[in-house]
Amino acid sequence: MASILNVPLGAPGLYRDPGVPLRELSGVRMDVAAFVGVAPRGPARERVLDAILRNCRPDPHVGRQLRRTVPYAVESFDEYRRLYGGFGGPGLLPYAVAAFFENGGRRAYIARIVHNYPTAAGNDARVAQAVVGGVFSTAGPLTVRARNEGSWGNSLRVRLDFSGRPLIPLEVTSVDITVAAGEPLVVGALLRLTLGDGSRIHRFVTTVRRVPRATAAAGVLTGTFESLFPDRRDTVEILEADLRIDDGDGRAESHRGQGLSPLHPRWIAGTLCYDSQLIHPDESWIDATIEPDPAAQSEPFVGGEDDYPAITPEDFFDASWTPAEDEPGDGIAALAGLPDLSILVVPDLYSPESIVGETPLYEPSAPENPGFVRCGPIVPPPVATGPAIADLKGLRLDPEIPADREEIERLQSALVGFAEALQSFIVLLDVPPRLGPRHVLGWRAKFNSAYAVAYHPGLVESLGDDDRDALIAVPPSAVAAGIIAQRELAHGVAHGPANVLARAVVDVAEAISPDWHDELHSQGINVFLREPDGIRLTAARTLSRDGAWRQISVRRLVTMIRRTVERRMQWLVFEPNNRALRAEVRRLLAGFLRRLF
Repeated sequence: MASILNVPLGAPGLYRDPGVPLRELSGVRMDVAAFVGVAPRGPARERVLDAILRNCRPDPHVGRQLRRTVPYAVESFDEYRRLYGGFGGPGLLPYAVAAFFENGGRRAYIARIVHNYPTAAGNDARVAQAVVGGVFSTAGPLTVRARNEGSWGNSLRVRLDFSGRPLIPLEVTSVDITVAAGEPLVVGALLRLTLGDGSRIHRFVTTVRRVPRATAAAGVLTGTFESLFPDRRDTVEILEADLRIDDGDGRAESHRGQGLSPLHPRWIAGTLCYDSQLIHPDESWIDATIEPDPAAQSEPFVGGEDDYPAITPEDFFDASWTPAEDEPGDGIAALAGLPDLSILVVPDLYSPESIVGETPLYEPSAPENPGFVRCGPIVPPPVATGPAIADLKGLRLDPEIPADREEIERLQSALVGFAEALQSFIVLLDVPPRLGPRHVLGWRAKFNSAYAVAYHPGLVESLGDDDRDALIAVPPSAVAAGIIAQRELAHGVAHGPANVLARAVVDVAEAISPDWHDELHSQGINVFLREPDGIRLTAARTLSRDGAWRQISVRRLVTMIRRTVERRMQWLVFEPNNRALRAEVRRLLAGFLRRLF
């Protein structure tokens, strides 16, 4: 039994026995971060499908629930841009992820937050949808929907082409067709027969069985059809569909050789449910068959909306979820169970001010006389016109207002409580902006946890591929997450992530005096300072009042040791508890700790 504990079980099939597990302890990676925030597109409200049925018969009806928050792993900002839309929208999430990768991060989970509507109709109301014209299913029009909500879906386009592959039959009767065993005849295949008079008919294969044949060395496959064929037949073809999807923003998908019946192993609705990142089939035709057409294009997608103002801080949490649950929840609870998560950043937990609608850079035209002239009145730049981007009004909290500051502290305390409950990662907090020293120290007094780390002040970034063309204040925790990951990859988890220059950062939002820096350092708040060679992170401390857990490296080292022991020593479960086993465990632990020392 112990020899199969590490087999990655999936769909029914054959799996290689790994043999006796390697009885050796080696460290696990601790550089993986998670970012939770607002994006214009990306995985959200995904149906939980039973993947076990995928290889035998795709059945998109097996969705057990609708998961509002779905974490996806990305390993570059280009990959993030492909899934979540780059720097669009009013949230700080894209800037935080870009800062993480700029400062040395290599892997991050992204969890997009959308509003939790009370009804299913409200959850689906802002998803773009369209009808594929010229082609129908037996249940009606072929309606497809954008994979997730947002105005991005209105730019989607779908094209469905049909192609035939010749099929050489060995024998044809009124109900059966017999082909050689190597021919690609499967249940659900659509056959097109061209008759002697030039007319064509279509029939689906309902069963395929292997039968003996005396005149052939190999067996044959016999397909039974849904209805009788005429007696005379000239040619037989297998019809398949090629589906092409384009979102109008550089992302495209091509799914070739798709079946047109739910019985087909590559049923087009199943492929969209499991494999597409752009569209999803409407449930009305998941169990229907599709009538072929030479070429079918979708009508314009409509109905996609960005509902940013509806998002509230409660959407970042799942009040009904507890750590005892077997399944992850929504909001930050969707991160529960990720085996390699070590750092948590929530850049859009609240919105102190808008980042949209910045004034464009204004360059006055040169005077006709190149000599010195008296300055005239300053003419303001023209006001930008066009549709305004919706703001995060539901997340607006002003730290300078006492009631809002208390709400910010409550939300950040909930993040810390989540980290303490799971005890497998640290959460990086940002000191609320625009606070005086007295209020900053009052904020600091609210926290006492080795799983929480605080950073101050905000950092100013300028990214060349950002269409806003403006300086953006990014959370310092995002830059710190990249530095923590880079230090772990370069030197190991025990190396303190401090005294490092931040990359892609041009300034700090607030200059910190030496005396104020000393006070913040003694309080465990890690500060970014403006120095002649750049912006430097000067400390690596937690918010714990216990001196034993003061350093981030200590907390992360102990977490790594525990994670390693739990993961690498599962083989102990089925071993006899005797003196030899206990001696083996002591040897493994002593050797692992000695290497770390």
